[in-house]
Amino acid sequence: MPIIEAVGIVSKPRSELAARIVPELIRWLEERGVRVRLDVETAQYAQRTAGLPRPQVHEGTQLVIVLGGDGTLLSAARAIGAGDIPLFAVNMGGLGFLTAMTVEELYPQLERALDGDFRVGRRRMLHCDHRRNGELLASFDALNDVVLTKFEIARMIDLEAHIDGHFVCIYRADGLIIATPTGSTAYSLSAGGPIVFPSVGAIVITPICPHTLTNRPVVLDDASVVQVTNLSDDSATYLTIDGQVGELLKRGDQVVCRRSENSISLVRPPDMMFFDVLREKLKWGGR
Repeated sequence: MPIIEAVGIVSKPRSELAARIVPELIRWLEERGVRVRLDVETAQYAQRTAGLPRPQVHEGTQLVIVLGGDGTLLSAARAIGAGDIPLFAVNMGGLGFLTAMTVEELYPQLERALDGDFRVGRRRMLHCDHRRNGELLASFDALNDVVLTKFEIARMIDLEAHIDGHFVCIYRADGLIIATPTGSTAYSLSAGGPIVFPSVGAIVITPICPHTLTNRPVVLDDASVVQVTNLSDDSATYLTIDGQVGELLKRGDQVVCRRSENSISLVRPPDMMFFDVLREKLKWGGR
């Protein structure tokens, strides 16, 4: 019997590659006595009717296979949350910083994983509270980042930042990114933020096109609490979580970010290190 007896499968919607791979993958797993639990998209590819909402896919499993790009993985990570089931992510998207496993590596690496021979990287998430007049309106966990950005095309927004209760500054900018080390290679990197090694306990604050050019990215201890107050007009600022979910803010709304209690475990090929991913994805020079 394999060490892993049941797996969940989460797939990118509207993917021709996933549509080809899913039936074969399910057959491969079931031939090895592994039960499968499928999200709605995966069930459609497999022409099965028993698709589950993503927050339920991991229940009773020891591994969740994610077929897609980083966006699919971000969605799966938030859905699983405190479930702490290892995520076996296969890149079917574009850049794929997080989904570093290739389609060609799927079966060889999965064969090893089913026997318990795999390495995991722990990635801490970021917790975000949206408050209005002291009332908690919504809470989120983000794997990559929490972003406050302008909703109107031509105008900058004003955001007042405090760290651990201490006033930092008022950012006048196109927006502000509050990122995890995992998210340091996503939107924050595009906005000029630093690359942070995944195991470092840190939170990165990166302004987006600030009016004051000396407003530079700041790296904080991940025990810090970051509070941002929207000073712009109602509906001028938009809050997004991992670039996938969010809501409009009103003037005076507060966004409070702190280290989440939840982490995810990413299955990594045993011979792939973080700097291998950087060399490949960022086209750094190499041997």
